[in-house]
This record gives sequence, C-alpha cells and structure tokens, in this order.
Amino acid sequence: MSTRPTFDFAVVGAGVFGAWAAYQLQLTGASVVLIDQYGAANSRASSGGETRVIRLGYGADEIYSRSAQRSFRLWQELCELTRQSLFQRTGVLWLAREEDPYSINTLATLARIGAVFHKLTRPELEQRYSQILFDQITWAIFEPESGVLMARQAVRAVVKQAQINGITYLHDSVLPPKDSGRLQSLALVGGSKILAGTFVFACGPWLPKVFPDVLGKLIQVTRQEEFFFGVPAGDSRFEPPHMPAWIDFTDLVYSVPDVAGRGLKIAIDAHGAEFDPDAGERVITKEGLAAVRQHLAQRVPALVDAPLLEARVCQYENTSNGDFLIDRHPAWENLWLVGGGSGHGFKHGPAVGEYVAGVISGKAQAEPRFTLAGKGRQHRRQVF
Repeated sequence: MSTRPTFDFAVVGAGVFGAWAAYQLQLTGASVVLIDQYGAANSRASSGGETRVIRLGYGADEIYSRSAQRSFRLWQELCELTRQSLFQRTGVLWLAREEDPYSINTLATLARIGAVFHKLTRPELEQRYSQILFDQITWAIFEPESGVLMARQAVRAVVKQAQINGITYLHDSVLPPKDSGRLQSLALVGGSKILAGTFVFACGPWLPKVFPDVLGKLIQVTRQEEFFFGVPAGDSRFEPPHMPAWIDFTDLVYSVPDVAGRGLKIAIDAHGAEFDPDAGERVITKEGLAAVRQHLAQRVPALVDAPLLEARVCQYENTSNGDFLIDRHPAWENLWLVGGGSGHGFKHGPAVGEYVAGVISGKAQAEPRFTLAGKGRQHRRQVF
C-alpha cells in the first residue's frame, strides 16, 4: 500500500462545511488535504443545489444571527477575491401573522446585532409586492442586504481558492476508521493511505453512515424536494428586485425569485422521509408537486399553473433540535465531527470553518450547543 505525505489536517467532505474548514485551517499555516468521494458540491451533496438563502433572522437565536452576519462578510470577501458573482442581493422577506413570537424575537435580535432591516405593514407589503398574496399575513420583516448564494458555484469557488492557497484536494473515498485512541491514518478506496495529525469529518448526510454507533441515532437524514417554475415571458415581477426571497415559517415554506433564469424556486421546509444519500432515488413525488402548487395558489397565484421547469431532491442532515454538531469524536482524541446543517447550515459555512479552526487549536471557546452532549435522540426542531 502506498503512503501519501503527512498532513497537519485531513478534512473529509468537500461540502460547504468541509470546504470552509479546510480553507480556514490552511490560513493558519497548516498543511491540509481535502477529500470528497463524489467531488466538491456534487449532486448528492446537501451543498450541491443551485441556490441557498442567506439571511440574518433566527428568532431569539442570536448565536446564529451573529454567525450568519460574520459569514456574510466572508462570503463577500470570497466574491471579491475570486471575482465571481456568488451572491444575489434579492432581499429576504419574513412573512408574519399578528402575534408571531418567532418574528417578534427576530426583530429584537436584528436590532441587537445592528442589522439593516425594515418592519413592513400589510398596506406596505401590498403596495411593494402586488404579485404576492398575503391572506393571513399582517406584517413582515425585510432584510434588504440579504439574498441568495449560488450554492454549487460557491462551494467549488471555495475549494478552488483553497487549492490556489496550497491545500491538496483528492477525489477519493475514505474507509471508516477502526479502533480508537489516536488515529494515525485513513485508508482510501483507491488503495493509498492519508497520514495526518488531525482528522475532520465534515461529510454531511454521510456522517451517520461512517459513524453509526455514535451518530446513527443522533443525526436524521431526510429527503427534501425543491421545485423551479417557469415565469411568463417578458414578465419581470418574479425576479429581483421586484420579488425578494421570502419565508413563511408558520407554513414551513420558502421561495427564491427567478435568478439566473432558473425560474421561481419554492420548497417546503418541513422534514421529509428518511433518505440514503448514496442509493436514494432523486425523483420528485406527485404529492410533493401537488403540495407546492397549493402553496403557489395561496401565495403567488399568477404561477399556480406555471410549467415545472426542473426539480431536485436533496437532503437535510438534522440534529435533534437543529443545532450544529462540531465536537471531538469520543473514541479518537484527534478526530472531529462537523455537521448537522439541519437545512439552515449552508449560509454559515465560513463562520463554521473559522470556528472549527479555532476550537481545534484551542483559540476559540467551545460552544456547548454544538457538542455531542447537546444532541438527543428525539427530534424536536427548535432552530429554523
């Protein structure tokens, strides 16, 4: 068996968490190898979609609002560094009912962190966005500087820039580690070994498959469908700046306007059925299509009969309450687990990478909410 050079860090998984972790670790001066079995931002990955919303609102969860705020700055720096348009400033609109505690808490948190936002009344909403039907919505929060990240393109940009900076990137598959104590190397399906001082597994929905004993009951992988509908010819009402990304967490549905000519995206945020990221068939269901058309009728009636241009099946990897998992594996002193994006994690990639580099080096204080001890077996979602 051949042996590759020793690295300071080996990061397994080139999704948004793994790519940014490798990127930030390399910035500390460390030697880093990044490995992915299907390739960066591949179609099976949770990070492999077209678009992901980036917003600062998180109810009373200031930890995630500040993380999104920090990540936003780092995403912008990456755009400038790579000279790529990885972000579309569509604005993000939070739809709220009269007494909506989550949105009320979001207002308070956004004010505390100094975010730019506007509270809009129902008449203001109807004047600004006549193409949206507001029915039970009485007010909303508008984040004018937030918007949409071009997900697949953005992850590949991180990996490419990390390679320019000096990391080694391998398209290969890692065999699950054995034994315990201190891990010396990882065996690859291709027949070689990776020797490193510290190992970071950031492989999203594959985490419970690689570590079933520890994570099999703590991370639930669910099947999620997203749909893109065609807009009328010559009609700009459904593209930015005329339509923002919007979120209705009461109904657990969100939408992205027509960016890059993909059509209007709409998806239901409720957790779907359990899903295997390797073998699962990625074909939408009739029930899923009917459900999103019902939401279109309720919210964007002009598109209720719009043609379906494309649809994707991806997955969430959910922790019990939606908090991230960033902690040392209990069996290996030099193996770290990074995951649990739980459907909201993409935007946080840069801040997660910074945190991983900091907590491994001891320069950052460990956040109790991200630990294994903070994860339960009963799934009761609290972070949206």
